Amino acid sequence: MRAILVGAHAPQAPRLQALLGEEHEAVPMTSLPATGTIRADILVSTRLTADEGSRLEGCRLVQVPGAGLDGIVVDAVPAGAALCNVFEHEIPIAEYVIFTLLEHVLQLGALPARLDAKGWAEIHPRRPFHGEAAGRTMTLVGFGHIGKAIAARARAMGLRIVAVTRSGRPDPAADRSLSVKHLRDVLPETDVLVLCCPLDSSTRGLIGRTELATMKPSAFLVNVARAEVLDEEAAYEALRDRRIAGAAIDVWYRYPTPGEAECPPSRFPFHELPNLRATPHISGWTDGLMRRRYDFIAENIRKLASGQPLANVVRPPG
Repeated sequence: MRAILVGAHAPQAPRLQALLGEEHEAVPMTSLPATGTIRADILVSTRLTADEGSRLEGCRLVQVPGAGLDGIVVDAVPAGAALCNVFEHEIPIAEYVIFTLLEHVLQLGALPARLDAKGWAEIHPRRPFHGEAAGRTMTLVGFGHIGKAIAARARAMGLRIVAVTRSGRPDPAADRSLSVKHLRDVLPETDVLVLCCPLDSSTRGLIGRTELATMKPSAFLVNVARAEVLDEEAAYEALRDRRIAGAAIDVWYRYPTPGEAECPPSRFPFHELPNLRATPHISGWTDGLMRRRYDFIAENIRKLASGQPLANVVRPPG
């Protein structure tokens, strides 16, 4: 079977080839052809346009090498192909969230970078108090794989966990659960707000001026969802004006295209904000993630080849 790996995942073709062996072919592509037929049994990609989908021939599986489907035009997936996704990113993303929280609370960056004889003598008499994470309230907007992984680690550190989901159903992994329509009710008591939900029409702009205005001046925000869950202008102004204490943002409003020499991640100069930890969408980007995801993808391809039921089916064929 022929599997095409597109875009940022093209470099993983040798890994997938090694896992599948000689029975299958893993082909890297920087991008799909702009014209003509696209022949592949399996397409491994985070993006598929309506035009590309109409030109896919013989495709039996569109395997998204991630959890989010916002880059896939689902109706463009050929009728005879299954659409599947894969998770496995919850471990590094949870570690990223905990790191940024502790970095904010401990403020180690404000201390001397070099503790030599002079620095030690100067800082010791006036060393500042720092905060503690324990006892704070963390509100997680989204409580799937990522939310639960974050909650487990945060609970172990003594934080109180509030889970915000569509249904609001109680979850033993949280101290309190509520539906998204009651999100504003919990924001005034939230110390750490973590966005880790999918992006769709109901979550786009979910956190805007009104929501940010109800938060504590001491609150810390982390966005590891999609940028557009957090209103761009409102977030910039809230941080600039210190309406909230700080934030860590790993997802952005614009991404560079191949060959683009410069690409601002936002319309606003977030990079100038001293109370922001801005990172280039790396919270889940680890070699461990790739190993786990491609183990899963290889197994799904083997299942497809042998006629076994696929895992993580988002939309079945037919």
